[in-house]
Amino acid sequence: MSYTQTYLDKCEELIKTVRSQEAEIKTAARWFAESILAGRMVHVFGSGHSRIMVEEMWPRYGSFPGFNPIVELSLTFHNLVVGANGQRQAMFLENTPGLAAQILRNFDLSKLDSALIISSSGCNIVPIEMAEIFQSQGIKTVGLLSKSHSEASKSKKPDGKKLSDFSDLVLDSGAPVGDAMVEIDGLETPVSPGSTIGSCMLINSIKAELAALLTEAGHPPKVLTAAAIVGPEKAAALFQAAYDEHGHRIAKMYQQNGIPSYVSDQNPLKENP
Repeated sequence: MSYTQTYLDKCEELIKTVRSQEAEIKTAARWFAESILAGRMVHVFGSGHSRIMVEEMWPRYGSFPGFNPIVELSLTFHNLVVGANGQRQAMFLENTPGLAAQILRNFDLSKLDSALIISSSGCNIVPIEMAEIFQSQGIKTVGLLSKSHSEASKSKKPDGKKLSDFSDLVLDSGAPVGDAMVEIDGLETPVSPGSTIGSCMLINSIKAELAALLTEAGHPPKVLTAAAIVGPEKAAALFQAAYDEHGHRIAKMYQQNGIPSYVSDQNPLKENP
């Protein structure tokens, strides 16, 4: 059997894992629909290569507004690899306590919001603290990770807690311990990871269920759609409408930011003046 066939066979196993989580996928979609129908947003965060899943959710073809994609360049800017803005710094910052709170200090969180945190290991500090803060605010939080890899890994958080400990719902990408899925003859360690494949299938399964819920509720989403499907004029109109809706939704995340009358003990991210 070729290495290509080996990898594709492993991917078929990932499909089975995702398929087995249909009930959990529908639960996540329902939570997200409740937030979007309430005029709020689903906060989506991933550091490192988990950024890919944030962008897979929104914005791209076949996606729609309702999501707040939180992508920190200092944690995800990988293409320089070394030197200024290199991978070493990103990996260091990914385990900096308190950074999650500084990121979320920019937004006015509400219990009407929901959140999706992606981390294959579920063991790095920033995504864990993100989930911890969201959950402390009464925000329904979904953690997307590799259960096998997370269980075999040690948390970088001093108390040993992992992303799964602060997730109201956990989704499993199905990726194996270490992520890489193909053993090569004569090579000590495996290659070709699978977490992106499994995670993207989960993202798009949620997206499909969510679109159905919004449509059934009488609020069909404004889907970014290619001109090859609907023609250039319709495609342009959908893009503008979707981006306008995103702008209106995200504006609500800043309206009360830093206003003293809004500061209270109920929001630990706000500092009393």
